[in-house]
Amino acid sequence: MKKALHIIKNIFVWLVVILAVCMMIFTIVSVNTFDRADRSLFGFHAFIVRSDSMSATDFSAGDLVLVKEVDPSTLQAGDIISYQSTNPENYGEVVTHKIRELTTDAEGNPGFTTYGTTTDTNDESIVTYSFVLGKYQGRLAGVGNFFAFLKTVPGYIVCIFLPFLILILVQGINSIRLFRQYKREQLAELEALREKERAEMAAERQRLEEQQAESQKMMAELLKLKNELSGRESAAEEQQEQSEEKESVL
Repeated sequence: MKKALHIIKNIFVWLVVILAVCMMIFTIVSVNTFDRADRSLFGFHAFIVRSDSMSATDFSAGDLVLVKEVDPSTLQAGDIISYQSTNPENYGEVVTHKIRELTTDAEGNPGFTTYGTTTDTNDESIVTYSFVLGKYQGRLAGVGNFFAFLKTVPGYIVCIFLPFLILILVQGINSIRLFRQYKREQLAELEALREKERAEMAAERQRLEEQQAESQKMMAELLKLKNELSGRESAAEEQQEQSEEKESVL
């Protein structure tokens, strides 16, 4: 049971790490790619819709529109295109409107008359080929608001800073856990070494005690043997003295 909980915990930690890394990568890529006329991904642009000029038919403010790069000469009336505005009021901004007709500008350059379907009013400037960014392919409803949020300070904090902080915290917790585990293993190894030394010392003490007991036993046997020899010598001397006394009497 404990092992299963440990595995589940590790899986959860790695899921958090992977999610944080994916969120960071996704945020960085999207912020540097989406809603930028000079950046594309595999030939596609993604732009945030900032007005309801096309809400009557196709998309609304806050949506994210997907636009594919195409040859402007292949575009026809009724196609929806994204282009960079040349109108002084919003110069350089990306506008996504429908083509009403093919035309030319004052210098004879081919272009398009565009309009927003909500007002059905033509845009002031002719959109020439060089300002066309691509043809509308579809939309993600409401997703534009999310990417607009990513470009704000709170969005940066939530989608980049917090995942990065979570990643650091998770790695820090893992490092602390591994360090504590290492210390426990070191202490266990040290305790095992001390236990081994104590066992060896006890065995050595027992061996010395056995040797001492054996020596004492040998000393006792030697003393006993010495006493026996001394007793025999005394008996022999007494017997010899008695023999000498008998001879002197005779």
